[in-house]
Amino acid sequence: MNEFWRGFRAVIPLWAGMIPFAIAYAVTARSAGLSILDTQLMSVLVFAGSAQFSGASMFLTGVAPVTIILTTFIINVRHMLYSLSLGQKMKLTWAQRFIGAHFLTDEAFGVTLASGRTTFLYLLGAELSVFVPWNLATLAGSLLSEAIPEGMSPESLGIDFIFPVGFLALLIPLLKERVDFVIAILAGLAAFLLSNVLGVNGGLTILLVGVVGSLVGAFLTKDKLEVPQ
Repeated sequence: MNEFWRGFRAVIPLWAGMIPFAIAYAVTARSAGLSILDTQLMSVLVFAGSAQFSGASMFLTGVAPVTIILTTFIINVRHMLYSLSLGQKMKLTWAQRFIGAHFLTDEAFGVTLASGRTTFLYLLGAELSVFVPWNLATLAGSLLSEAIPEGMSPESLGIDFIFPVGFLALLIPLLKERVDFVIAILAGLAAFLLSNVLGVNGGLTILLVGVVGSLVGAFLTKDKLEVPQ
């Protein structure tokens, strides 16, 4: 169990950014008319911060359910890339794959990848270190939502800025060589152009940049990935 607690403790520094975001999600969901139970079930069953936030925001503006489902699916497609990456580094049973897939998050993936550890217990510890505070903060946000002044949104509090900062905190420790910096900068520029200049949907931007960035990274580092004969 030492590996489990190592993974759990490794994510604790990220709680400071995670908890306000979960509270903001809960406030948005409650403002959209979701009950406390519905809001909590999204955190337990969906368990994907950006998708939950987007879904709750679209509920609030009356977007069609089909659009909400498609949008949240596109946002979460990046998790397929995460799973493929971890699947190459870890030997997992089918049960471990299902459990790991449900609890997988950006934070757990980033911390596990940066640590270099390849055990399921470490990954599970990191994942539950996100799941537990996220759900507790969701419940707290739901209960406190009625005390927040009417008309105050997460954006007005600047909480929406927490998510990209969290991504940067996960990315920076992984930038160890020049090629890593080049790929990260190119991916950032591509995301900016697609989203802000061409007006591409945010979820689709994440998918396109993630896939293309991964392919470019694999091509530029192919010599390192070749297995000696």
